Formats: sequence, structure tokens, C-alpha cells
Amino acid sequence: MVRRTVEGHTRTEEQAVPDVLWVLPYAVMALVVVANLIAGPIVGLLPLVSLGPAFAGLVGGWRRTVLVGLIALVAGVGLGIYSQLFEERRGYASLAAVAGVTAVGVAGSVMRQRREAELAGMRSIAEVAQRVLLRPVPRSAGHLRAAVSYTSAVAEARIGGDLYEVVSSPEGVRVIIGDVQGKGLESVETAAVVLGAFREAAHDEPDLKGVGARIERAVGRALEGEKFVTAIIAELDPANGAVFLNYGHPPPLLVCADGSVSFPEPDQYALPLGLGLGSGEGPRPFRVAFAPGDQLLLYTDGVTEARDRTGAFYPLGARTLFLKDPDPEAALETLRRDLILHTEGPLHDDAAMLLLRHRE
Repeated sequence: MVRRTVEGHTRTEEQAVPDVLWVLPYAVMALVVVANLIAGPIVGLLPLVSLGPAFAGLVGGWRRTVLVGLIALVAGVGLGIYSQLFEERRGYASLAAVAGVTAVGVAGSVMRQRREAELAGMRSIAEVAQRVLLRPVPRSAGHLRAAVSYTSAVAEARIGGDLYEVVSSPEGVRVIIGDVQGKGLESVETAAVVLGAFREAAHDEPDLKGVGARIERAVGRALEGEKFVTAIIAELDPANGAVFLNYGHPPPLLVCADGSVSFPEPDQYALPLGLGLGSGEGPRPFRVAFAPGDQLLLYTDGVTEARDRTGAFYPLGARTLFLKDPDPEAALETLRRDLILHTEGPLHDDAAMLLLRHRE
């Protein structure tokens, strides 16, 4: 596999195209010529050289398709003379077919390039929106080191409904991770509402319960119907460990310095954001010990619900060995790669992971 730049427009990253697609037109035409020479002049394979320009339109630009078409015409003339096809109209009709296929291939190549250019523009806009919505988390926040990983299930857009943020406040480091129901632009707008409310409340509210209430009110105003957001909001400080509010979200993964692993859960789960129906009863805060050397991994269900070919879920609790790397970003990248290897293909849901380490 090699990487080649698609001709005709600017891409933020190169498109990977197998070598076989680049050599296929020439290989097919060569095979037709050799087969015709072996079979003899009685068997006229001239029309088959049109397969060259037909395959040329799959990759590369229109100029390449024109070049392959010219080569096909030259080869067709040679085969026509060899097979004595120009003594009758069949030879000229075959060359006309080659020229026609070349013209169709050129038109298809131009249309493909335009679609790729539009897609590249959409990807660029999505990347800008992603950077605005999900800003890079600080590598160091208070007594914590942080790293984040985000893998969108929609590769063309690179943006989805998962959200995360880390804010240093007077009360400690406050973090959020969430998953908006649904896909597309609507889920991105909802994620923006949640993050905007959290960033304001994390600095203003004296306790975590107030942060959650502010977010609930903002989401209640923004969402309609049965839309909802699962989320975990946490507050971490050296003296009191970690305090969580869980709005129907998968429990965090806690890896203690001694190697023990647990998934802290509340006594009773609360409804996701947007389904509180204005009751004003949010989740009950619960506290977990978080000491120097401990690690906390917050994630969305795109991680734990990723399946392999047999239907088995990703065993996150058994993969904590990947978090031993001293660099939290490298550790999280290793875990992300293992997740993709588990699915043996693209993820079916967005997967966000936020790793927090209590510095020694």
C-alpha cells in the first residue's frame, strides 16, 4: 500500500490507493495484446483493450485516463493491422469503441474528482468545527496529567456526538465526558450546548451538584422530543479524591497504583441529561478515593460496546496493561489501536477516551 495525492484538488491528508489500481489499466492492455498474439490473427481481441481506459478512471486524474486511452488506441491500431481488421468495418468500429470508453472514463474521472474535492472541503470544515467544539485538553491540570483520544465512526466527517472537557476551577479539576444520542449535525449542536454550559458552570458553581443542574437546564432548553445525553461529570482534588455525577453513562475505569482495577458505580443511576422531565432531581454525587499513582479512564460506550467478528465486546478491564506507558498520550494511543484491532475494521460508534493520572 502506498499513499498518493489525488490529482485536481488539495487534501489535508493523502488518499491511500493500492498499487494494483494504478498498474491495472496497463496490465490489462498488455494481457490483451499478448493473448491476441498467442491466439493468432484469427481471434480479434481488439475491443478488449478498451478495458484499459475503463479501469484508468478509477484512480488518478483525467489526464491519466486520456494517456491510457491514447495507449489503448495505439495498441488497437497495432492489433487491427495484425489481425487484418481494417479490411472491413469491424476494425474501425472497435477503435471507435475504445475512443468512446476513453471519453466516458474521462467524464467519470472529472466527476469523481469534483466529488472528492467537495468531500475534502467538508472534511476541512468538520475538522475546524471539531477543533472549536472539542478543544485540546491541557496536558497538565492541577495535580493531574491528562490525555484524550477521539475516534469518529463517520470517517468522512471526523466529528460526532461524543464530548469531553477538562477545566481547572477554584474547587479542583472538573471534567466531563458525554455521548449525545444520534448522529449528524444535530448531535454536534447538542454537544456544543453541553460543553458551553459546562465550561461556564465549572468556573462559577461552588459544588458539583450546581454544575450538573446548570447543564441539565441548558440541555432541557435545547433538546426536543426524546433526545438525551449520557454523561459523567467529575471533580478531582488532592484532598478529597474524585466526586462523580453519573447521568446514565458507562462507569469510569479506575486503575490504582497497586494494579487493582474497578469500575466505580453510583448506588442508583440517574436519567440521562434531557430525560429528567424538569423534576430537578439529578444524580447523587458519590466519592471515590483517588491517590497519587492512580489512573482514571473516562470513556463513551463506543469503546465498551465495540465488537469483534464473534460478537464479543471489547474487554476494557483486561486491557489496563496498555496504560502502563509513562506517557499518558502514548498509553491512550496504544489502547486506541488495540480497540481498532479488536473490531478488525472501522468502529460502528464514536469512541472517546479521557485519561487522567494523579501525579506522584
